[in-house]
Amino acid sequence: MGVRVDKFVWCVRLAKTRSIATEMVKKGKVRVNDEGIKPSKDIKGGDVISITKHNAVFKYRVKELLDKRVGAKLVENHIQDITSPVELEKFKTYQEAQKTYRNYGTGKPSKKDRRDLEDYLSWD
Repeated sequence: MGVRVDKFVWCVRLAKTRSIATEMVKKGKVRVNDEGIKPSKDIKGGDVISITKHNAVFKYRVKELLDKRVGAKLVENHIQDITSPVELEKFKTYQEAQKTYRNYGTGKPSKKDRRDLEDYLSWD
């Protein structure tokens, strides 16, 4: 007996919500044994799950199946991270590029910032 791939991805905390996990599978960002799949595809022990995040592909080998979400410390009992160092480096490079692209605090002003600005401009 297997477990649905979308449910498993959510259970081992590779996706924040079950609906996000299902959407990732539908969009082709999750593959099992390098094959495109549907959210209802059953997985079994030993399968390799590939998840594409931005420009990197993270790979995990299924050790043990589960049907309930587990705590972060218990995830390593169910999957093994087999992502290559090259892919990790690509993801780190992407993250650094995003930090330099838009510095923190330079985006849309917060509500407090807008109020302070309005108070300053309306000062008579």
